[in-house]
Amino acid sequence: MMSIPDISGAQHKANPHPLYARLRSEAPVVRTVLGDGKPAWLVTRYSDVAVALKDPRLGKDPLRALSAEEQARQVPWMPGFLRPMSKNMLDQDPPDHTRLRALVHQVFTPRRVEELRGRVEAITERLVARARARGALDLLEELALPLPMAVICELLGIPEADWPRFRTWTNRLTGIVTKVDMVRAMPSLYMFVRYLRALMERRRRTGGEDLIAALVRAEEAGSRLSEDELIAMVMLLVVAGHETTVNLIASGTLALLDDPESLDRMRREPGLIKPAVEELLRFTSPVDLATERYTTEDVAFGEHVVPRGQRLIAVLGSANHDEQVFASPGRVTLDRDPNRHLAFGNGVHYCLGAPLARLEAQIAFPAIVRDLPELRLAVPRSSLTWKPSLPLRGLTRLPVRCAAAPVYSVPRAARPPEAGTQL
Repeated sequence: MMSIPDISGAQHKANPHPLYARLRSEAPVVRTVLGDGKPAWLVTRYSDVAVALKDPRLGKDPLRALSAEEQARQVPWMPGFLRPMSKNMLDQDPPDHTRLRALVHQVFTPRRVEELRGRVEAITERLVARARARGALDLLEELALPLPMAVICELLGIPEADWPRFRTWTNRLTGIVTKVDMVRAMPSLYMFVRYLRALMERRRRTGGEDLIAALVRAEEAGSRLSEDELIAMVMLLVVAGHETTVNLIASGTLALLDDPESLDRMRREPGLIKPAVEELLRFTSPVDLATERYTTEDVAFGEHVVPRGQRLIAVLGSANHDEQVFASPGRVTLDRDPNRHLAFGNGVHYCLGAPLARLEAQIAFPAIVRDLPELRLAVPRSSLTWKPSLPLRGLTRLPVRCAAAPVYSVPRAARPPEAGTQL
């Protein structure tokens, strides 16, 4: 077994590409042990990753890969309040996955998402103006995070006063790598599920026009959605509906700061924004590793065979930097064409929220480069740190400075309060 460092650790996430290049060259399909102490096969070449994401022999339900005897030995016990997590759409295969996805697909079509443009622009303008008034911000916590969090929570109908709690809970969820992490996350998971059960009950009594109310109506319509599936769906939408975009905006901004020519070009050529967002998705790969799959029979990738019953992980961050597919993959090329990146996955599990993430990024990046002049890091580049996580790749913070605007040029709602004013 090839020696591979912890790919969920902060040190790896800071610069995963040397390891990925070595794996693509020397061991494109390799067995390792992940941070949870369990073995998994990593697939790193673009051609293999693209196939793995669509291969029906790679299931999301681990029990499909096991015999009845093996299932009896390996099904773990879990507390009752965690049952909804096993109903997560990401961990389901057709036909259950198809049924669950159909319930929310219409909300995330490009046409429906485009209807949110005005709201996304208004939120972005307010956040950027507030930063400009001060001349400094943590771009991750004060812009990259609140923008997608506000949009997905408003879609779901979650009260604004509760958004900070959701951020705490999702941080716990996305930071689970080891068994110890899972134990530490238990209180947050319990509170998350309890909150959602109470929110569902309020929607059953009062109704509403938000997405949660619509899902409750679907649950009440019959067997299309169980309560556990309903809770799992909302948890997934909250986490996936903002976490990828947070990482894209923050990591993408850092990539532009690292490459002043690209930053200047994006400012000078706003018409490049759509291919630029696709390139920043490829370059930063906010989802570093696809969620795990399980072989339901022996599966060959070229000369490498992964036996039945094995956990397999397609490494999106490696595929998106494969030099056999992308010229100069370690360089940002804003007008790269073609750009067949796999940042949103592929196949039936292709990211449901891709149109929303694209819209938010296509609005956020122009506002950042246009309305935050003289943008620069406020701390040494070497001091930036990355979150430990198995699937995701994202910064812990991104302190920046810009040229502060005169107070009179900043919208009143974004101006700093005068002395003695109550916040």
